[in-house]
Amino acid sequence: MSRTLTADLAADLRRRIVDGDIQPGAKLPSENTLIGEFGVSRTVVRAALTRLQAEGLVETERGRGSFALTPPPHGDPHPAGGRPMASLEDRLHLLAFRLGVESEAAALAARNRTDRQLKAAHKALEEFAASGAHPAHAMKADYEFHRAIAAASANPFYTDCLASLGPTMIAMPRTRLMTSEEHYARDHFEQVIHEHWSIYEAIVDGDDAAASAAMRSHLSNSRRRLIRAARAQNN
Repeated sequence: MSRTLTADLAADLRRRIVDGDIQPGAKLPSENTLIGEFGVSRTVVRAALTRLQAEGLVETERGRGSFALTPPPHGDPHPAGGRPMASLEDRLHLLAFRLGVESEAAALAARNRTDRQLKAAHKALEEFAASGAHPAHAMKADYEFHRAIAAASANPFYTDCLASLGPTMIAMPRTRLMTSEEHYARDHFEQVIHEHWSIYEAIVDGDDAAASAAMRSHLSNSRRRLIRAARAQNN
């Protein structure tokens, strides 16, 4: 019986996270709240959270609680300038903003990058490629890649900008949050990896125009993927 209750609670929380009712970086309801809402024991709640942690949809920090996908920086529940990503429109506005900022950052990175910064970007890329089955790890590695490029621009304002946005700036369409083979779109993930490598290689080559174009293409594609995923969810 407890196994069924655990599965039901995990399924409900999974749906809330995937559908955006609980936003990336947002804190999940407390154990006591879930106990009262679902009428289950603390053991069931903890087992459900453990299951979601294994799927990469939830991370728990001692003393802070459980968060969807990735916890925000300490003391900052909404890293993106205090503005939570509460809707598809918010995500699209953020991508449009990133497109302008990060395309120029990539061009500057191609001119100014150091070997150390290239190694940081390469490490993040490798970690991202290995994280396909774990959305939280994918989100973090994706963010670290973009942050490494901002650092390589040699302009601290780009670094500060991405630091203020935090990992939740990464758009996570529904297909990347579902972990079952039925829903998980591996081809989309592979495409994102390819786009990242194109950016990285242009920066390595010192080709500022190609780096800017590759970043612009990647973020434009991210926008299309996000819209496509939202339409599929509504159909």
